[in-house]
Amino acid sequence: MQTFDKEAIKKSIIDNVKNQFRKTIDEATPQQVYQAVAYAVKDVIIDNWIATQKTFDDLKVKKVYYLSMEFLMGRALGNNIINLGEQKEIREALEELGFDLNAIEDQEPDPALGNGGLGRLAACFLDSLATLGYPAYGCGIRYHYGMFKQKIENGYQIEVPDEWLKNGYPFEIRRAEYATEVKFGGYVKTVWNGQRNVFVQEGYQSVLAVPYDMPIVGYGNNVVNTLRIWDAQPINTFSLTAFDKGDYQKAVEQENLAKNLVEVLYPNDNHYAGKELRLKQQYFFNSASLQVAIKKFKEQNEDIHMLPEKVVFQMNDTHPTVSVAELMRILLDEEHLEWEDAWDITTRCCAYTNHTIMAEALEKWPIELFSRLLPRIYQIVEEINRRFLLEVGQKYPNNYEKVKKMAIIFDGQVKMAHLAIVAGFSVNGVARLHTEILKKQELRDFYEMMPEKFNNKTNGITQRRFLLHGNPLLAQWVTDKIGNEWITDLPHISKLAIYAEDEKCRQEFMNIKYQNKLRLAKYIKEHNGIDVDPRSIFDVQVKRLHEYKRQLLNILHVMYLYNQLKDNPGIDMVPRTFIFGAKAAAGYQIAKKTIKLINSVADVINNDKSINGKIKVVFIEDYKVSNAEIIFAAADVSEQISTASKEASGTGNMKFMLNGALTLGTMDGANVEIVEEVGEDNAFIFGLTSDEVINFENNGGYNPVEIFNTDQEIRRVLMQLINGYYAPQDPELFRDIYNSLLNTKNSAKADTYFILKDFHSYADAQQRVEAAYRDETKWAKAAMMNVACSGKFSSDRTIEEYVRDIWHLKKVKVELD
Repeated sequence: MQTFDKEAIKKSIIDNVKNQFRKTIDEATPQQVYQAVAYAVKDVIIDNWIATQKTFDDLKVKKVYYLSMEFLMGRALGNNIINLGEQKEIREALEELGFDLNAIEDQEPDPALGNGGLGRLAACFLDSLATLGYPAYGCGIRYHYGMFKQKIENGYQIEVPDEWLKNGYPFEIRRAEYATEVKFGGYVKTVWNGQRNVFVQEGYQSVLAVPYDMPIVGYGNNVVNTLRIWDAQPINTFSLTAFDKGDYQKAVEQENLAKNLVEVLYPNDNHYAGKELRLKQQYFFNSASLQVAIKKFKEQNEDIHMLPEKVVFQMNDTHPTVSVAELMRILLDEEHLEWEDAWDITTRCCAYTNHTIMAEALEKWPIELFSRLLPRIYQIVEEINRRFLLEVGQKYPNNYEKVKKMAIIFDGQVKMAHLAIVAGFSVNGVARLHTEILKKQELRDFYEMMPEKFNNKTNGITQRRFLLHGNPLLAQWVTDKIGNEWITDLPHISKLAIYAEDEKCRQEFMNIKYQNKLRLAKYIKEHNGIDVDPRSIFDVQVKRLHEYKRQLLNILHVMYLYNQLKDNPGIDMVPRTFIFGAKAAAGYQIAKKTIKLINSVADVINNDKSINGKIKVVFIEDYKVSNAEIIFAAADVSEQISTASKEASGTGNMKFMLNGALTLGTMDGANVEIVEEVGEDNAFIFGLTSDEVINFENNGGYNPVEIFNTDQEIRRVLMQLINGYYAPQDPELFRDIYNSLLNTKNSAKADTYFILKDFHSYADAQQRVEAAYRDETKWAKAAMMNVACSGKFSSDRTIEEYVRDIWHLKKVKVELD
């Protein structure tokens, strides 16, 4: 492994400060020192990176291209230092220069390239692929402002640009030599060339896709893979002729097209322009990624028919599905293959991961938009659909219902999940329960027709970021007890189980948890101005805000607890700190209103001295990877309370488990497998099962008004939404939330996420949490067993399963000269 000593590190940092900022180390700002350290680390990485890519080229290895709209990477500096094995030297070098490594790490912005679990999973997968030595590229978009930076003002979410690139980003390299043209709009002209029809796109607008590469450093093995994110540039930056004629808009038209493509992750698509921009983004990065992947393949291989032997494109959800038709376009129009040949290659190169059964992720595009924006791609999708429906007709003659359920183009829409399933050689869910629901419910018709394609790959997380980096105190304690094999082989952590029976070890473990709670309490004081008691139960729900994740159930229960305290101030209750963190999509009004409710409840409860601090409510602003690491390490209770059957997997549940938090959850997603590993005694399970939820849904739901009418405690909480209790200036403020639960005009359609139905089961589970926490020995054992039983949930295991069953890659050893 390439390394350098402490004196070399110090010299490199000092030189970088001088050369980049014309300053001495004593004059440099913390941000400038961060930049200097990052460039010093990058110098080491570059040698490994070059060696890795040379090894790939020499061996002509098969590569996976992981296509994803999101990569929620987290800060790179600390992770790269750990994976390079340089932490001790760099920490000491910085201390000798008068700086603290943790403070320098805090100068790094989180790269704003993702938002939720989809993007964080992609980041974990890249870490595991590099650590396991598998050749891989992540492919996405270089968003200039991310989704948004979340500010909380007067309890409301305010979206502001996330300017993560403001000071430049030291770990990226611009690769202008791989720039490629991506075309939108126009029309398709059919030309006979004497042998066949040739399809030519004319009258189009185009942009130049320019890649920026980020290194993905494997742990202790010299391997450096690549995250390639695409930026957009105009082909012609400025039309002087249009400007001179006074048509200033026309003069910068090309520039604006390029600029808009890469500004924001998930533009608000509540309107037509937003939908159009989102589809443009998807085609932009997929087209660029595939064009360059095939160019790279052809440099080393003469026969395009060999593509499936050397390349696999993994579509991370439906966002990259347009790559199916783009690959067909390249093979048909640029490689001049016949349809059958092109389709054979495409269907052996493309694989699809389904991440959810929620409607918004099973994307559908209006034909009018799709065909106008991507005319050649639409022609190809039409032909794929025509041929597929012939197969459906052969298997199910005269069955219009099958056509309706399975067609790729139907009812004025292009259905991207259907295209991914028809073209992909593999279709996987991301937790065992989720895959079974896909097979039996959502994608049943496809499963019955092509069962061989379907498989499960339960998600995982990288222990290197979420334990080794995020919780150094616990990581060191684990290593002291069982050695460091767990860092690259998480099942090894099961050896901790015996220490759960040792009183001294339990005390050490709980003291580490307490230290981490102090760290989070300090963060909350600095960012929220709220004093929280580190001896209280830290009950945490941090994740994307969506109705099915049921942050609303959580805050309604807090209101219910508060009512109990107000009725009986002397109640014997273990103090509880309820911690929320979540972004709501900019156009998702009910989710944004839920954030306002959480903050309004917090304002009332946190300022009520009569309850003696027994409940505190905290909403952590701008939830992201860097503050998540602090939160996971400190949590006692992990809230995983989605409506059963709605959460595909979840990975936050795994991060909490790895850090010794107990799961309070429904039997949904990966919770099912977590409980299998750790045992029901070491978790708190409540609520309807997925079968019960699906049964209710198939029979028109349930009647929440009945519960409202017959349950005084629930009625009281719900009435507080509309009587001004938490919004005295505007009693109608939370009417939308009240209506979503009751909707008395059509009660069968109300409360589609079964919040009132599960409420008392949830409240009972919360009482079990309190009872368990009072028994210090029992709680410490359960917390330690959660850590000891987390071995299955490493993304290393998930990646090995993808490699074995789907990608068929070979491990590569990188030797340095």
